[in-house]
Amino acid sequence: MKVEDIARVCHEVNRAYCNSIGDMSQLSWEDSPEWQRESAINGVVFHLDNRGVTPEMIHESWLREKEKEGWKYGRVKDPDAKEHPCFVPYRLLPVEQKTKDYLFSAVVESMKKYLI
Repeated sequence: MKVEDIARVCHEVNRAYCNSIGDMSQLSWEDSPEWQRESAINGVVFHLDNRGVTPEMIHESWLREKEKEGWKYGRVKDPDAKEHPCFVPYRLLPVEQKTKDYLFSAVVESMKKYLI
């Protein structure tokens, strides 16, 4: 298993969770744009490189990555305008959004032992 395989599972778990809360905007891993797949891979690498990483740390890392890429806060997710409603400090995220970081962390933790 490779880092990309873990990122794929993280992405698909996130997509399933989003669907469960009525957000049907997430595409499958195969149909997702490259920037989105790279973001998931970067998240896995960050988690693996930082022992004791918390969901808040995962979100803050994501924020830094998005900021470097020119993203900013927007009421709705708009990849063309590089706007995202989760572009806020972790403490301001609604619990439904914080859940994504907990799920991401759980997937990485449970799968990291299978890395080659």
